[in-house]
Amino acid sequence: MIGKILIVDDEPQIRRVMKTALTSEQYVAVGAKSAAEAFEKLRQERFDLVLLDVNMPGESGLEACAQIRSTSDIAIIMLTVRNTDADKIAALDAGADDYVTKPFSMPELLARIRANLRRVPYSTASGPTTLVFGNVEVNTATRHVYVSGQDIRFTPKEFDLLHYLVVHPNMTIPHGKLLQSVWGPDYGNELAYLHVFVNQIRKKIEADPAAPRYLLTEPRVGYRFCPNP
Repeated sequence: MIGKILIVDDEPQIRRVMKTALTSEQYVAVGAKSAAEAFEKLRQERFDLVLLDVNMPGESGLEACAQIRSTSDIAIIMLTVRNTDADKIAALDAGADDYVTKPFSMPELLARIRANLRRVPYSTASGPTTLVFGNVEVNTATRHVYVSGQDIRFTPKEFDLLHYLVVHPNMTIPHGKLLQSVWGPDYGNELAYLHVFVNQIRKKIEADPAAPRYLLTEPRVGYRFCPNP
């Protein structure tokens, strides 16, 4: 088994098609027709990823995403017919790791699933497992981040992005390089992803997120980690 996926969509035909495609790729796929049913299944079973439709009757996909993210680090991919930057930012702000617009091809969705189940590899043999700057400690072995000694909850993608920047200090990393290194080779133009995730990280590690000391923006180019501001 390479992963267990929860499909949350109120359309039974869509759930059926996705379940068939995922099963053929050796995933274990389980369907839920509403946010309430999804919450129940998440309480009862362990999943590796959630495919979550934005437009559902009752509790919306965005509300469901925020609720799932408040208690879980599970990978979440939002599925929606909307494709504006504002819609993408709303999904990412709610806690999604990725965003796929309907209609989509199954190869595209499968590529996104693989990317979001992937973890950025760390070579602890070639470097320290604990990285410290200011009052922040990043433990690459446990994937925990401590600020002033307090364990701060990071999603897997937030941790991967922070770690990549921290191990490349004082270097301006272009947007495309960051996206391909953290999300995968099929990414590169999703600048909204970086904007949202960097802002989320800043809120967790910066004393003043509006005037960051560590994660600096290089306008129109990328981001730079400055360990000694």
